[in-house]
Amino acid sequence: MNRQKRAQIFERLKAANPEPTTELNYNTPFELLVAVILSAQATDVGVNKATARLYPVANTPEAILELGVEGLKAYIKTIGLYNSKAENIIKTCRALVEKHGSEVPDNRKDLEALPGVGRKTANVVLNTAFDQPTMAVDTHIFRVSNRTGIAPGKTVRAVEDKLLRLVPKEYLKDAHHWLILHGRYTCIARKPRCGSCVIEDLCEFRSKEDYLDT
Repeated sequence: MNRQKRAQIFERLKAANPEPTTELNYNTPFELLVAVILSAQATDVGVNKATARLYPVANTPEAILELGVEGLKAYIKTIGLYNSKAENIIKTCRALVEKHGSEVPDNRKDLEALPGVGRKTANVVLNTAFDQPTMAVDTHIFRVSNRTGIAPGKTVRAVEDKLLRLVPKEYLKDAHHWLILHGRYTCIARKPRCGSCVIEDLCEFRSKEDYLDT
């Protein structure tokens, strides 16, 4: 895929959704961090239901620490892997209080040092809470990048590095959200909705002809 076509793709995605953002509900960087930790192997809808119960009661590191592991579990038990997630969130809250003045760090090194926070989670927080041009490659972005030809790669990190290098700078900050939403609702895994895709004529997916009427 050449530079011109890639720029056209993001121009159209922007036109369709000028101000994209996460579908996780949050009001502060801390609420976002907790929501993203909870979202691993869970849906945003499921996470939002849990945090709608949790945040009115506890939405700061101190307040969640007061709940304790078992108290936190009661609010997030509908989410997969809630036992380990509760442990990690409590440990992260303690680290935030003791090392960061209860504030979420705005740099990768400190974020990735927090329990339960890997590269993808750090990228989401840096991008969404702090407006940094990072690329959190999940299954949707990995699929869209490879299927369309925007930034093909065999590994998540390879796709991330390619996107950071190849996405035009003016679109880079929001590209993460455009790609994830495109993969979630249009370029879906089993039966992509090519016929209703705004970038269908620019996409280099070889088998898209099979889906043009969907």
